[in-house]
Amino acid sequence: VQDKLTALRVEMEANSADLLMVTALDQVAWLFNVRAAADPVGALGEEGGAGGEEGGERGAKVALAFALVEKEKATLYVDPSKVTPEVGAHLAEAGVGTAPYLFDRLSKDLHAVVKTGGRVWLDKEAVSVAVENAATSAVEAAAASDAAKARAKVRRKGGKGAHAADEARSDARQKKLVEGTSPLAMDKAVKNQAELAGMREAHLRDSVALASFFSWLEKEVPLRSVSEAQAGDVLLGMRGDLEGFIEPSFPTIAGANANAAIIHYRAAHDTCKEISTDTLLLLDSGGQFDCGTTDVTRTVHLGEPSPRQKDCFTRVLKGHIALDQMVFPQGTPGFVLDGFARQSLWQAGLDYRHGTGHGVGAALNGIGGEGRAGKGISPRFGNTTPIRAGMVVSNEPGYYEDGAFGIRIENLLAVHEADTENRFGGMDFLRFERLTFVPIQAKMIAMELLTESELKWLDDYHAQAAPAEVSPPVREGRLIFSYLPDCLEFILPAITVWELVSPRMEEGAPRTWLEQNTRPLAEHAKMLETAK
Repeated sequence: VQDKLTALRVEMEANSADLLMVTALDQVAWLFNVRAAADPVGALGEEGGAGGEEGGERGAKVALAFALVEKEKATLYVDPSKVTPEVGAHLAEAGVGTAPYLFDRLSKDLHAVVKTGGRVWLDKEAVSVAVENAATSAVEAAAASDAAKARAKVRRKGGKGAHAADEARSDARQKKLVEGTSPLAMDKAVKNQAELAGMREAHLRDSVALASFFSWLEKEVPLRSVSEAQAGDVLLGMRGDLEGFIEPSFPTIAGANANAAIIHYRAAHDTCKEISTDTLLLLDSGGQFDCGTTDVTRTVHLGEPSPRQKDCFTRVLKGHIALDQMVFPQGTPGFVLDGFARQSLWQAGLDYRHGTGHGVGAALNGIGGEGRAGKGISPRFGNTTPIRAGMVVSNEPGYYEDGAFGIRIENLLAVHEADTENRFGGMDFLRFERLTFVPIQAKMIAMELLTESELKWLDDYHAQAAPAEVSPPVREGRLIFSYLPDCLEFILPAITVWELVSPRMEEGAPRTWLEQNTRPLAEHAKMLETAK
């Protein structure tokens, strides 16, 4: 926490600010390394391990709080009953005081700082109207005081003073208020190595639950009725058995056939569809773990997909692969990358009505602060903030046919520097590291639409033989990423689903399912041909 505050104060100094208002709940949680209990208004707990991140509203583990950061001190405004002795000691060690979560108290302290000449940094996009009004009120009060002093000074010299007072008031407003994006938005978006290691571990744990779930689902559906809501409940139970699982990172989206065309569909037990062998199922889910956050989508057919479904799925997959393989100059904004994920769909006159990627937090929110810092990977041309090394973003192109079906394939990606042969103009380049390791269903793929390079990508992703460069602890299944060599970032894209996930699974049906679904595509094609 102290390191974060020190870095923040350097940025405040560079912008001539004496006080920064922090009111976005995810920013408060990240800055002070605290998380709320599962109860939305539960007790705070010190964030362990990585010291995580991020935030939209999906799966937020935040408490109602705000903060003021000054040059010499910081104050967290929160319900005192939520601060455990451990958290109190954690904050005190970093020089952070606490005060009751009362708006009047925040406003009073804000006025006191401004009255003594302090400049307030206000991010209008991240504060409520009430907080903005409080800041403006404090600045206006200070400006009025300065204007009155200027008027009195001019009058003492025999002048009328009105013009001078107006100038003094306007000058005071400008001097006492710094408006702009909070530096915390980008600070949160860029993960440190500990946060990235935690995210990797969370995804590997989660892969075990997803493999177990799909194994269960494929066996259950031919035998008896399974509803969308029931499927979500079963997956939650399987995640609940995992080490360090806390809660879902957002409500599970389990959409069968036409329901999957509703992008943010949520199944209800009394109205949801049944999953059968005629179902194309879109499953978008994730978990909050003690070390990181997951968000993964797979689209699977429980019987025989139609040619139309396979064609659309494969075009979505081609876009997913295209984005995964991107190498791009540092400074590239997200909207530049977005079109690469849509190209194959566009060629068929198809598209989707959402962004291709959002930011994801480390042990905090499912949709992350990169949504504000860099606006992820989306077609919005106003999205000019560059993608930066250390960010975690989703790769989730899709296609939705109203009244029929929906398709989405989502992996999470970490951004790293790329080891390119050349550096044109001294420019650095970036690439993606894959974090998600869950099989992509082979029978949904129209193989004839894939290039040799794309077929190789799939086999390399699933492969049951690890690259020779991977260190022994990985090959033996004792994956702790700190064991890997410094060149890990150039090896990770080649590490496979089978090699990373299978050692974490006991012998049985789920492991067999994983083995069957990570075979080379050529074997799948032969099996499908034989079945016909």
